Amino acid sequence: MNDVLRFAETLAREAGTILKDGFGAPHQVTYKGAINIVTEADLKAETHLRTRIRAAFPDHDLLGEESPEVSTGAASRWIIDPLDGTTNYAHGYPVFCVSVALEVEGRIALGVVYNPMLDELFSARRGGGAFLNGKPLSVSRTGTLTESLLATGFPYDIRDSRDNNMDHFANMALRARAIRRAGSAALDLAYVAAGRFDGFWELKLAPWDTAAGWLLVEEAGGRVTNLYGAPYHLRAPHVLASNGRIHPALLDVLRPT
Repeated sequence: MNDVLRFAETLAREAGTILKDGFGAPHQVTYKGAINIVTEADLKAETHLRTRIRAAFPDHDLLGEESPEVSTGAASRWIIDPLDGTTNYAHGYPVFCVSVALEVEGRIALGVVYNPMLDELFSARRGGGAFLNGKPLSVSRTGTLTESLLATGFPYDIRDSRDNNMDHFANMALRARAIRRAGSAALDLAYVAAGRFDGFWELKLAPWDTAAGWLLVEEAGGRVTNLYGAPYHLRAPHVLASNGRIHPALLDVLRPT
């Protein structure tokens, strides 16, 4: 599995180079929804990821954000997001990443999140710990909500759905030290693993948004559940990740009624 992890790390760096090379240039923007966009960079990076994965592991399944799923019932499935933070990227805001994960028999076996603008490579292998550019990661030791820096995001149907996280955000803003909304869920999860954020929650994410970051947090000693406190899974309607210490307090505020 170490060789496969190194392959995933190389893959994420290659896709990140594609994104960085195109950053700041005019982009071809296509709308998938009212505020859900895709650029030519998303497509170019995903094509590269898919081509490399299919060449190296032709018998593996593949799930990505911008292309139809390749599903044959194989035991191994790659879950990729070529550009998490597309809106940021399209506006020249340098907060985005590449996310690559490998699921084996229903469990995430390895995960990589790469921030090309800072050259930060977050990686984890199940049972092997989490790392940032080769150095071990650990979640924060913050013990109270009032001392916590949190992160969140809002769903693409924020204008149309009442289940849009605005109520949770308002409630949490009165209790936490501060909340950040950076626009990249995979990077938010990586930052929880690195101890930069003490917790993160969001609604209506897709598997490619959370697969790699989920493993990063757990391998760094953190906890990941849904908003009810039940074990997280890739099709869950919401996710809560934390250093573990503040998890009960977060659940008290966020648990749906």
